[in-house]
Amino acid sequence: MAEHKNIGIGAAGPPQPLTIGEACVRAASLLKARGIMEPRNNAELLLLHVLGLDRAALLRDWTEPFPPEQLAVWEALIARKAAGEPVQYLIGEQWFYGLPYTVTPAVLIPRPETELLVEAVLEAADRLWPEAAGTAADGNGVLPLGGAAGASSMRGAAAAGERTVPTVVDVGTGSGAIGVTLAALRPGWRVCASDLSPDALEVARANAARHDAAARMTFVQGDLLGPFAQPRPGAHDGGAGGVAGLRIDVLVSNPPYIPAGDIAGLQPEVRDHEPRLALDGGDDGLTPYRRMAEQLALLSAMPRIVGFELGIGQAEAVADLLRGIGAWREVRIITDYAGIDRHVLAVE
Repeated sequence: MAEHKNIGIGAAGPPQPLTIGEACVRAASLLKARGIMEPRNNAELLLLHVLGLDRAALLRDWTEPFPPEQLAVWEALIARKAAGEPVQYLIGEQWFYGLPYTVTPAVLIPRPETELLVEAVLEAADRLWPEAAGTAADGNGVLPLGGAAGASSMRGAAAAGERTVPTVVDVGTGSGAIGVTLAALRPGWRVCASDLSPDALEVARANAARHDAAARMTFVQGDLLGPFAQPRPGAHDGGAGGVAGLRIDVLVSNPPYIPAGDIAGLQPEVRDHEPRLALDGGDDGLTPYRRMAEQLALLSAMPRIVGFELGIGQAEAVADLLRGIGAWREVRIITDYAGIDRHVLAVE
């Protein structure tokens, strides 16, 4: 891809350098030959990343020579993309709900359909807590600080019956796409994000800082709802970050939901590069939902809103799990952009 070319048949003079546009076209052709989906879009995304351009500037500079000092980086990234690495990991970023999120191989790449879950949670919570819709910190301490102090502040406010703003928990936060977006869009909410992976939590914290939400969020390492269960008499927190017994008003989660036996048949980009911890949902993909349904009884109070993302063909089973608990007035299924039943939302 870095070779030079002659312009015109029999043209005299030294070879002319490859233009930016030609580099993009040739890379797209290579990716297509390797069976990479959306080869032109992938080539353009990598080109924008390497050259530090936006799409308007790319069109403007299309016929300019490719910067020779960037050729080695460009060729290395195209080779990695041709081998199947997700472009989001190569450029270190994915946009979600209009915000850029840092992503690494430690986290699942945010998907557009998850935006619909955020939208549904925002709509339902704004009806239950209209005072907190779109509000910012009011200087009266309604928002917690991050870390253990934040968790303590969250729990103290809940114990005092301060319910004009919801306490939201994003279980299995990964990159923080759901939790950080909710915190960014609703500065008056208390948001806690948890994940079993410490590496994922590091990415989520970075994204919270990126969107000015870190001081208003708490991050907790733990498995599903385990960190939030009411402590047994005489028991200690166990390192849960001070959130044991936290009253959760809104529970939202995009847990692993791929049946273990189906992982081998996933697209190579997903199977070979995204974290298995964020994919494997047990034998039928429903293990995390069953466990969380059982753990709800261990919380200090039943959440007024529960929102889950799930896999193809799982919606009715998950909806029935929640209906069987009998704590919500409405349990409905939300379809995604492709018409697939993708989310279940339970609202008091």
